[in-house]
Amino acid sequence: MARNPPPVSAVSPSGHRRRHPPKAKGLTRAFFARSVHEVAPDLIGTTFLVDGVGGIIVEVEAYHHTEPAAHSFRGETPRNAVMFGPPGFAYVYRSYGIHWCVNFVCEKEGSASAVLIRAIEPTMGIEAMRRRRGLEDVRALCSGPGKLTEAMGITIAHNALPLDAAPIELFARVGNVEVNSGVRIGITKAVDLPWRYGLKGSRFLSKPFPPPPVVPGKRSATRDP
Repeated sequence: MARNPPPVSAVSPSGHRRRHPPKAKGLTRAFFARSVHEVAPDLIGTTFLVDGVGGIIVEVEAYHHTEPAAHSFRGETPRNAVMFGPPGFAYVYRSYGIHWCVNFVCEKEGSASAVLIRAIEPTMGIEAMRRRRGLEDVRALCSGPGKLTEAMGITIAHNALPLDAAPIELFARVGNVEVNSGVRIGITKAVDLPWRYGLKGSRFLSKPFPPPPVVPGKRSATRDP
């Protein structure tokens, strides 16, 4: 019996079989034309692929042009120019001269705000990630902004690329997710802003979120055996 051929989009340019989230819709640039503080938590649980390699976003950080930890705080430069452009584009930069970091530009043109992608849960192209990273532990492949760019093959060549066109693919999350929030990591300015977001209970975070503070007088939910 003859079989129907797979759809053209079933295989990525890099040869990795695509397995899009069931019933998931692709995110367009319009998704990013909102406050960075809305986009950042809404990215948790979405799927991020580059040439068919990637997974579920489990940790991000928001950066707004009005606070000194943002690259755009002191104005436009050749390095951060894409942040000052329209929303829905990738901003890739070299961190400490060692590894690349990828951000998604948000808000209206000129706002210069973006979301840093800190960690993903690998779901596609895992063998390619292992080769690029030189390790086997799937939980360590993308548990940090520099780790995930190396695993996904993201470089400066991806800077200023649209987030809704090849080789980048973004798919909406399916179902509800619980999102934790806390202060951002690895910065020395605006350290008190709780603009880091992560998937509650995920084993793929770059760093666990601290437990919520205990409210005086509130009884613990745990019981002695």
